Amino acid sequence: MCQEQCSLNVAAHSVVCDDLGVTAPSIRARVRAEMVTQIKRTARAHLAQDGANLSLRAVARDLGLASSALYRYFASRDDLLTALIVDGYNALGTVVELSQVGLPRADLMARWLAVGTAVRTWALINPADYALLYGSPVPGYEAPADTVGPATRIPRVLAEILADGVRSGSVAVRPGERLPKAVRADLRRLRTSAFPDVPEPLLGRGLIAWTALFGAVSFELFGHYHNVVDDYGAFFEHQMRALATFVGITRAEG
Repeated sequence: MCQEQCSLNVAAHSVVCDDLGVTAPSIRARVRAEMVTQIKRTARAHLAQDGANLSLRAVARDLGLASSALYRYFASRDDLLTALIVDGYNALGTVVELSQVGLPRADLMARWLAVGTAVRTWALINPADYALLYGSPVPGYEAPADTVGPATRIPRVLAEILADGVRSGSVAVRPGERLPKAVRADLRRLRTSAFPDVPEPLLGRGLIAWTALFGAVSFELFGHYHNVVDDYGAFFEHQMRALATFVGITRAEG
């Protein structure tokens, strides 16, 4: 409540508190944001326990709300899933982008390894969020366009590393490197729309490496290396260095 005199702002249909300058709509917005945060936190707990089988009814029950009350914040289960997916991509994207801070721009290998380490570390700390992003598709759910921008933050960092290699001359298209016609068409479209500074053959290698990175993390996280690999960290670094060599990053520059 306002401690000083409050006046009714008829034009704005809100109560203005003279001491704090806080309006009723701003208070409602803050309360709504806090409730949305609680809903998503509870939903993440359910994902960790039950996988992608998310129930709005169960989330509402844990929050002490009627199911109908939850629909004031998320119109459907899919809307809540989308919010969690966008949050996950943005969280991972931020971690990957921050992994480049302080590294010499010319040291492509260090930057490449930092990206892989950031993805792996985030996945191990947030396995349920990683599974929602890169695990089995949720039955009946189709990701909307809202997820595309956040999802591309990680490949954009990898593509920027390759673009810097092209600009410095340390990473290049290999003599005689050819692409199947259909693959070249796909990569040309991808280059035109998103990665203009990376030639198609190099972009193709980068795309293979990007999928291999997440395949490596998924194999470790979901137990596919059990009884095969003992030192996951050492094997992962070996994979990342091998992928760097495949792409064309073979040494630190500068």
